[in-house]
Amino acid sequence: QVQLVESGGGLVQPGGSLRLSCTASGSIYVINVMGWYRQTPGKQRELVASITRYGDTVYADSVAGRFTISRDNAERTVSLQMNNLKPEDTAVYYCNADVKRVPYQALYDVWGQGTQVTVSS
Repeated sequence: QVQLVESGGGLVQPGGSLRLSCTASGSIYVINVMGWYRQTPGKQRELVASITRYGDTVYADSVAGRFTISRDNAERTVSLQMNNLKPEDTAVYYCNADVKRVPYQALYDVWGQGTQVTVSS
């Protein structure tokens, strides 16, 4: 089966930076959109940033100008560079990929296990 593994989370002070990475593994025909979502207790999971296989990006208003998403199709990875972090960025961050395992299969979502990002002084 397809799996996504995230890394790079941790504790950082306000104004600091972190870089999250996610690697897809398993038998995959194509990955369309990859993205990062985040969730805090009592709140719904929200989109942070996404990127198509062609490089088109979407950012949440709250992170635009501070976060940068990128991907490497050959390595099947997606990264999120997070700069000028704020306490409100604290959340569990989840990697997401929209994938096909075979050519005529419908695209479906695969989720990573999540990585904790804590921004606190």
